[in-house]
Amino acid sequence: MSNLQHMPSGGFVVIVIIGSLFLLAVILLFHVFLRYKVLAGKASGDDQNAKGFKAALLGQYIDAYKKYGQDVNTPAIITDVIASRLGGLLLCERFLNNAVSLFVTLGLFGTFLGLSMSVSSLTQLISYSNTEEWLSVLDSVGGGLMSALGGMGVAFYTSLAGAGCSIVLTILRTIFNPQAERERLETRLELWLDTEIAPTLKTDKPKDDAALVHQLVDGMRDAADEIRKTLYNAGEAYVAATRASAVSFSKALESGREAVSGFDKTVEKFNDGVHDFSEVDYNLRGSVERMDLAVRDLSSALRDTNRRLQGGQK
Repeated sequence: MSNLQHMPSGGFVVIVIIGSLFLLAVILLFHVFLRYKVLAGKASGDDQNAKGFKAALLGQYIDAYKKYGQDVNTPAIITDVIASRLGGLLLCERFLNNAVSLFVTLGLFGTFLGLSMSVSSLTQLISYSNTEEWLSVLDSVGGGLMSALGGMGVAFYTSLAGAGCSIVLTILRTIFNPQAERERLETRLELWLDTEIAPTLKTDKPKDDAALVHQLVDGMRDAADEIRKTLYNAGEAYVAATRASAVSFSKALESGREAVSGFDKTVEKFNDGVHDFSEVDYNLRGSVERMDLAVRDLSSALRDTNRRLQGGQK
């Protein structure tokens, strides 16, 4: 403990970082292991109570099975759902896989940091040997050696902390292995889907050649029915459109006939008016002729009267 008291602050920082990461790794190790263990325990059972991760896996498997039948890739579906729904656990698992090498790397970092401190202290101490003050600084040689030994302490203690944490974490991962528990979870899920869920599902994919032929025949029959329905609906629509067009055309003919009838009446009235106008013109012409004859007779009478008057005066 006395050696730790003389350790530079840089060494304490490295050791604290290693200890904090080690504590975090242990907590995550047990959390991931227990989480996978709980999910593996609930991997089989009544799918009516499926929730969360299990419900998402069941829904995706049912959709794929209806489409591909027995050729469905169950492990790929399980891996995809785990990656999408349990991404946090996979991230923790990757951290645990790299934690051992991380502790060793931090220990080596502390080693190089301590060696650099020791070399710096020894260099400063030896630099006094070329000066006249060498005899006066002999008393401080002990302090310089303590500083150099402090740097060496940083190197050894950080390496020891990193290696120790790495060893302990490796042992814990061997006993409580999250990867093995996850593989156990995937195996149980695959067995549950293939042996309990798949037999209860219906699929559109044929199981053999005979089923394929029957499916093709049924598909062709369905297609023929759809074509027949389409043609029938098209014929009905065409007949309805034609009937509507005929009704509209009949109405148009009636309207045209009424217009022609009205035009004929107008022409008859016009002819009657022209006939009456002809009679008026004829009568007017006769009256004008009679007036002309009367005027002529009056003129002739006036001329005779004028001649008589002139003859009497003579």
